[in-house]
Amino acid sequence: HADPTWVLSNHDVIRHVTRYGGGEQGLARARAATLTMLSLPGSAYLYQGEELGLEQVDVPPAHRTDPSWLRTKDSESPEVGRDGCRVPIPWSGSEPPYGFGPGSGQPWLPQPDGWGPVSAEAQAGDPTSTLSFYRRALAARRGLLGLTEDVAVEHADGVLTLRRGDLTVVLNCGTVDVPLPAGDLVASSGPVDGEVLPPDTAVWLR
Repeated sequence: HADPTWVLSNHDVIRHVTRYGGGEQGLARARAATLTMLSLPGSAYLYQGEELGLEQVDVPPAHRTDPSWLRTKDSESPEVGRDGCRVPIPWSGSEPPYGFGPGSGQPWLPQPDGWGPVSAEAQAGDPTSTLSFYRRALAARRGLLGLTEDVAVEHADGVLTLRRGDLTVVLNCGTVDVPLPAGDLVASSGPVDGEVLPPDTAVWLR
């Protein structure tokens, strides 16, 4: 018997905010997927930068370093490569290198303009930020220690429901609000007001 492992992004795939549509909707979906994943038994792995809600970066061809790009760039079917998920993350400040390393200017993979608002420094004091969401979700996950590893799964009309002991996880993948089952709200991936769950949002209830 081996514990399962869960991951949404890594250094070989397009960042999941981008895979889920990008922009505000992609970020909402990414946060909902993360909260759902963190409810599962086993080990969860978080890839650097996803706690800031980073999207895939379109690295200019002249700056790409991935061997798959260097090997295929002159072919009929060039591969863009994996550099877009490997751009150094923003720590602080309003312009490159956003506190990454001791130097100034762009690092080896150029960071995009406009990353200041998603830096770790900018998000740390904002309770609505993705960084704050990750911190709350990870703290809530510690409360699941000792919970049964058996998970009951239901899905209907764009809604996924997981039950694990006294924990109920509801993920709304649809386009309309859905009723919330009974229970005390433990964690949510986005704003939840009243007794309904908005689209692209997940909650934990106990």
